[in-house]
Amino acid sequence: MPGMRFEKWEGLGNDFVILEVAGEHEWLDQERVRAICDRRRGIGADGVLYVQRAPPGEVTYGRMTVFNADGSRPEMCGNGLRCVAAYLAPDAPASVLDVVTDDGVKRCFVGQAGTTAEVEVEMGIASVGPEESFQLGGDAHRFLRVTTGNPHAITFERHDRTQIERIGPAVERAIAGGANVEFATLDKDGIDVVVWERGVGFTLACGTGACAVAVAACHTGRAEYDRPIRVTLPGGPLSISVARGTLAMRMRGPARLVFRGAID
Repeated sequence: MPGMRFEKWEGLGNDFVILEVAGEHEWLDQERVRAICDRRRGIGADGVLYVQRAPPGEVTYGRMTVFNADGSRPEMCGNGLRCVAAYLAPDAPASVLDVVTDDGVKRCFVGQAGTTAEVEVEMGIASVGPEESFQLGGDAHRFLRVTTGNPHAITFERHDRTQIERIGPAVERAIAGGANVEFATLDKDGIDVVVWERGVGFTLACGTGACAVAVAACHTGRAEYDRPIRVTLPGGPLSISVARGTLAMRMRGPARLVFRGAID
């Protein structure tokens, strides 16, 4: 589509190309998505976010649809949603936006509109699954399954970078449908996390992954419910709170416009 305008946004280094469309007929094919996300021959991004504004009179303000860098379509993207909320906020009648995602409607609170914003998101209800053991290279590795819109597998066992490079993709593939894999470490300020993201690989940040780690920490007694938890990813920190009983999650973090352009 000649002259298709885009904006590139990032949340803690998790970066996206935002394309505003009228409907699915304007979506690009998987090959084009992969080409756009290519960091050497394209714009470079962890994914493409399609934004469709709701018609006048609708309760929600718009819709976000996510495609990963490999062209696959995940259910949700927390960092991407913060970017979309900040993108929509300047034209919105209020600083509170309801955005439709493949994981339902998410309420977003935009603290500051413009090229840089602080956004808080009601991320919905998490569910905790079983702890699973994966046999890799003769060793057993335990991961707790948590769903926060996207499927996640979380471990609090210590791993170095070389181990993560091997274990992350193996666990992703071992779970039916794939999953994001989080390697978490407790420290005095909160929780440090390295993410192997389904369809992306290593990423500087993952919003749904940070939420899943916070849920896992509360569930296993490593963190407190109903209090902000500092979850630090390679790209920086997010503040996550998890409600006792319901497992309702709130995420707070930045979103920033990087640049604007047009796809030829």
